[in-house]
Amino acid sequence: MKMSHHGIILTIIMATVITAVSAASYNVKTLGAKADGRTDSTKAFMAAWSHACGSSQPATVYVPKGRYVVGGMRFSGPCKNGNITVSIDGTLVAPASYFVLGKAQYWLRFEHVEGVTIDSGVMDAQGADLWACKGSSGSENCPDGATSLEIFNSNNVKVYNFTSLNSQMFHIVLNGCRDVRVVGATVVAPWNSPNTDGIHVQLSTGVTILNSKISTGDDCVSIGPGATNLWIENVDCGPGHGISIGSLGKDLNEQGVKNVTVKRVNFKDADNGLRIKSWARPSYGFVNDVLFQNAVMTNVENPIVIDQNYCPGHKNCPNQVSGVKISNVKYEDIHGTSATKVAVRFDCSKKYPCKGITMQDVNLTFKNQVPASSYCVNAGGKTSGVMKPTSCF
Repeated sequence: MKMSHHGIILTIIMATVITAVSAASYNVKTLGAKADGRTDSTKAFMAAWSHACGSSQPATVYVPKGRYVVGGMRFSGPCKNGNITVSIDGTLVAPASYFVLGKAQYWLRFEHVEGVTIDSGVMDAQGADLWACKGSSGSENCPDGATSLEIFNSNNVKVYNFTSLNSQMFHIVLNGCRDVRVVGATVVAPWNSPNTDGIHVQLSTGVTILNSKISTGDDCVSIGPGATNLWIENVDCGPGHGISIGSLGKDLNEQGVKNVTVKRVNFKDADNGLRIKSWARPSYGFVNDVLFQNAVMTNVENPIVIDQNYCPGHKNCPNQVSGVKISNVKYEDIHGTSATKVAVRFDCSKKYPCKGITMQDVNLTFKNQVPASSYCVNAGGKTSGVMKPTSCF
């Protein structure tokens, strides 16, 4: 049967489209990567990025299944197009020696990019040897370690269904960004792994973190100076140090944190639940307009805590008070069990007391049966609905 004139034209168009799409898809294996878990494939990954970033049309970097050893990689923009997908079906594995990445700030960094989507994939930083070094008698000779994934000075970035295992230090850092979505992240490291924060946000606005599971050795989510318009929802946290605003106020001239929503979070066997902490030293920083809503605590040591006397090692801050001003913090529908008697602790600044704290329907017990207690210093606010433990305002 002869093909019609229109059919021929349609076929040509389809072929052109397919060619265009394939031309803008860069497979790291085609470019020389080896999925054997042994061969250094860094150059192939960087080549794929170079092609995708230099493409004038939407482009994809594709990582097939397998284990790829890669060193530190910096995926820099600005790019010629605003629509790049890094699609990862495989696992990125850090070099066996932690010294390869140990003194670098990052393992994988996206910087000055716009419209990038990181879709799936696993990063295994193999951090255990470095953690052991840090816990040994010669720890002063250990490198600090690298953040596994950093998004730096970038806009409109999406991270979907991404898994980070055993990072040397922070797992995911969002720094100096606008409009970033992290959805379906999985973060895993042992409870005693040092400084392995799950997701850290600073100097960024419009960040959304959804539907994620984080179990690690430090904060599940840490919120640093300059984080504004932040939305965190449906996150499982534990073990770990909770969801923490701070520590803030380490520097005198520091940007504040405002408009933060944390809702539908489950904390289990965590050191902290909902925490705000600042150094006991002068600062122009602040925390304003925070909503903590619908949180479930299961055996959490400090379910609700504001600590403005943070002074690790009692160095550089004794006999000083925090300059960070904390105001308009709401706790709504927070319930579950505390692993310590004091379930609610507000230890605020003597110079700048916490203002406008509101608590509604808070029901926390000590080990599921004994009434818990609350502790307030330099904190003022109001309560409504169920209030267990009894308010200390």
